[in-house]
Order: sequence, then C-alpha cells, then structure tokens
Amino acid sequence: MAVTEQATSTRAREAARVLASATTEEKDAALAAIADAIERRASRIIEQNAVDVEAAASERPAIVDRLTLDERRTAGLADAVRAVADLPDPCGSVIREMTLENGLRLTRHRVPLGVILVVYEARPNVTVDAAVLCLKAGNACILRGSRLARSTNEVLLDVVREGLADAGLPADAVQALPDDRAELARFVASPGAADVVIPRGGEELKHFLLETSRIPVLAAAGGNCHVYVDAAADPEKAVAITVNAKVQRPGVCNAAETVLVHRGRADLIPGLRSALEAEGVEVREDEEAWATEFLDLVIGLRVVDSLDDALDHIATYGTGHSEAIVTEDAAAADRFTREVDAAAVYVNASTRFTDGAEYGMGAEIGISTNRLHARGPLGLEELTTTKYVVIGDGQVRG
Repeated sequence: MAVTEQATSTRAREAARVLASATTEEKDAALAAIADAIERRASRIIEQNAVDVEAAASERPAIVDRLTLDERRTAGLADAVRAVADLPDPCGSVIREMTLENGLRLTRHRVPLGVILVVYEARPNVTVDAAVLCLKAGNACILRGSRLARSTNEVLLDVVREGLADAGLPADAVQALPDDRAELARFVASPGAADVVIPRGGEELKHFLLETSRIPVLAAAGGNCHVYVDAAADPEKAVAITVNAKVQRPGVCNAAETVLVHRGRADLIPGLRSALEAEGVEVREDEEAWATEFLDLVIGLRVVDSLDDALDHIATYGTGHSEAIVTEDAAAADRFTREVDAAAVYVNASTRFTDGAEYGMGAEIGISTNRLHARGPLGLEELTTTKYVVIGDGQVRG
C-alpha cells in the first residue's frame, strides 16, 4: 500500500477500537446527528447529485436512475438512518451461555467485525447506508464509490463525518478511497488493510475483487433472477408479479431477468408479453438472453416442460440471488423452496422484496450470495462476528 492508503487503514483501525467500546446511546446519538445533517444539507446534496446525473446522461437509463437523488430520495436517506437507530444494537448480545463440567463459565458474545471496506458502483445511497450500518454494528468503514457518483459521494461523506464529529465519535470511522482501480487493487492486496471487503455492484466488480483481494470478500453482487410461472399459476398473480419484478426498478440486482413459463400455462404468454411491452420491456427468447443480467427494460422468456426443467434452468443460469414461483400448488411451492439454491426464494411474490428495508433491517449494504458467514441482505447482525468469553476460578487443563 502507498503511504496515504496505509494512513487510511491505520486511522480506521483506531476509530474501530473506539466504536467497539461505544455505547448504544452514543452510536444512536451519532445516527441522529447524521440524519439531521442530511436534512440540513439536502439542497447541497441534490445540487451535487445533479452534477453527476448530468455527466452520466449518456449512460443507460437504469444507471441514471440508480444514481439520482431527488428531494424524495434524499429525505428517504435521513429516514433510513433513523430507522437503523431504532433497531436493536447487535453488539454485546449473548447468543450462547453455559457452565462446563470443570466450572468454567462460557458465553458467546456478538462483536463488531472491525474495519469494513465497501466497494460500490453508481449507488450514492450506499455511502449513507454502509456508513450507518457499520456504525451501529460498531465497525469503522472505508468507502470506495465510483467516478459516476463522485460529487454526490463526496458531499455525503462530509455529511456523515460531520454527524460523527457532532456526536463526539471519531470522524475517521468513515473514510473514502479514491475511485481509482489501481489504488483499490493496491489496497486490497494488503491483508491487514481491512477485515472484510463487500462489493456492491455487478459481476465484473465481484470477480475483480475475488481475483485481487487478500482481504476476505463477502460477495454482494449482481443477480440473474427468475420468475417461474407454474402449471398451477393464478393468471392475475403471474402477470402482476412478473411485471413488478421486472419493471418496478429494472436496474437493481433483485429485478427479474427471465420469466419461465410452464408449457401448461403457455396460454398466459400473450398476456404476459403484452403487459411487459406496455411498460416498455423488450422480450427476448434466445439462450443468450437467459444468461444475461440486463439491469434494464429487457427480459428473457422461456417455455419449460416441467417444474424439473425450471429448476434445471435456474441451477444453470441463476446467480443465487432471488428466485420466485407463481403457483397455487402447495407441493410445487414446497419443492421450489427446498430445491432452489438462492439467498431468497419467493412463493407468489415479487423478487423485488429482497431488500434490507423491506425485511425490517432498516437498510442494507448489499445482498450476499455467499454461503459462508452471511447470505441475503447484509444488515446489522451480518456485520458482526462472535467472541467467546470464558470465566474461571483458577482452573488449569491437565
């Protein structure tokens, strides 16, 4: 690491030690101060965001949508911060307690991870979400956003650090790395620079970090998500769920990218196609479409002969994010939920619900498709680890 990057890591370590011993009241006071600062500087945030949005005008509409912070979304940032403050503090909770035969009293406590590096793309809301979730869970965080959101990220970082300082906690609990790929590569090549790195973006970003990082990667990346319309699907539910899963926000990782239709419900295809096209969605039916995460108003369509074929298709093309079945057959629903390997599996509901706020977590850093440590929305509890505390009275091991 370069001297500047080493200094960032060192300051984060020092801040993490302070946060690890901070009380819930101290952390919540900082969150309240951050929410107040967002509201106080909302016009500046929107002004700087407009700079980024204008510069990104040639990007895909879905990217511009993710990038945009209008008055409503900025107010939503402050609301999300207060929602996190209202959540129980996971740190210090005892999740196991027992006395061993030799008299040792053993407890297992939930504790912060330490220093978390969050790498994300054109999603300025992540600057706030990641900072406040890490803070509530007692972690310091280092943020690395993208050039597309540079102006917005800079002002949001200032706002968060201002709130921390106002509450008497170290501003260095939240820092940023430059949006330079070479500097990021140098930083993650040092195993002691942070305790975990979380990517929030597409597959290319995830693969870059998995190949480059010597810091453990908690992959929170893209999703090739499906809606399977079963032979026993209710027609109205099939159309409503498919359209919502694709259209409500097409540029996010839990949007559906392919709809699978059982041959026994092929009669629904004209209605599905019509409803999707009415929303500006292009429907494609080739194999290349099935393997693509469009993040746009494009969806793949495939007719399958059976539930088994649908399960095979999802196993082949899915990325383990969010999968949905539309069916009135309880046995089919049960098989789908048991056999689909994904972080979130839905029965008669849109994949768009895979979201920390929707799950009652207040906010999230990302959706993990990992199998180790945490899977699904990464909220407060997922940003902690555990520690055993063992209290004795002079015992020694023979």
